[in-house]
Amino acid sequence: MKNISLQHELDNYPINDLSQVTNLFDFEVLAKKHMSQSAFAYVSTGAGEEITFNKNHTAFDDIFLNPRVLNPAGELDTKVNLFGDTLDYPIMVDPFAFQKIMHPEGELATVKGAGEANTACVISSFTTTSLEDIQHVATTPIWFQLYIQQDTEFAKDVIRQAEVNNCRAICITLDSVASAVRNKEQKIGFNLPADLVTPYKIGRPVPVSWQLVEELIAYTKLPVLIKGIVSGEDAQRAIDIGAAGIIVSNHGGRKLDTAPPTIEALPRVVERVEQRIPVLLDGGIRRGTDVLKALALGADAVLLGKPIAHALGAAGAEGVTKALHILQHEFEMAMRLTGRDSLDSIDASVIWKSRTCK
Repeated sequence: MKNISLQHELDNYPINDLSQVTNLFDFEVLAKKHMSQSAFAYVSTGAGEEITFNKNHTAFDDIFLNPRVLNPAGELDTKVNLFGDTLDYPIMVDPFAFQKIMHPEGELATVKGAGEANTACVISSFTTTSLEDIQHVATTPIWFQLYIQQDTEFAKDVIRQAEVNNCRAICITLDSVASAVRNKEQKIGFNLPADLVTPYKIGRPVPVSWQLVEELIAYTKLPVLIKGIVSGEDAQRAIDIGAAGIIVSNHGGRKLDTAPPTIEALPRVVERVEQRIPVLLDGGIRRGTDVLKALALGADAVLLGKPIAHALGAAGAEGVTKALHILQHEFEMAMRLTGRDSLDSIDASVIWKSRTCK
């Protein structure tokens, strides 16, 4: 089954402004009309044959929910506490790079939009806006995603800047030690604008060791999450070196094609972690039911990247806010229809059956 967004005739689908957007897939249609061809290709394509890229979402289709009827119609408690900060929903904004190629305001628009939805943003190492400028507009927690580039001292310097600028956590991404094969980007000739400013990018991510990651964890007082984990063994290793959290991620299917969809990898990681540290998940989240399924399988929260990039490209801060509000509302409806009134009440019994998550 194809991703529903691929079934849309993007050039002809009748969505011409934000008022016509009703779900996260619609933002892709609108984004294609507003973004440059090059920027849209960068955001909307994956590695290789895009098997993992597409399966990240369609794997959710193989998980069925367990409806419950005549549930109390009381107020829902959707709040989650992560590292001392309380968010209204367990839904965050993933780091994604080069945001000014998607919209002139770049990260400032994303952060403003996330603030209106009262959720946290993770800022990419390849941001096109400084952390100082971002914090001037931020009204909700900011985390910083770290690629280890060049040498340890540069990584430490960037961590210091994150600390000074009141970032609440560091996410070290470990699944980018090699360039990906992205044929669609190659065919369209994707290149960054020559005048694009990236204050924390000095080169490509370099190979690192667990020992170096442990050194960086010890270097900062901020909680450090390891991003890019899909195996229980790597999850255990992350705990052993002092990680404060794990993000189950395959880089949105943009690195190693035929890597497992993150929702299928999640149960193995959760089983190994045994609730010792928070486990978050990204990749494929497009509906409120997807959020519910991820939490039922053990995630503490989810992050969205590509849908937010489309929302940013389609309508700036307003688009980001609307995308998050749509997902928050869908998540509430999914909770009500499965008889759950709080995050604590979401467990494996929410799942009717799953063809993929054993």
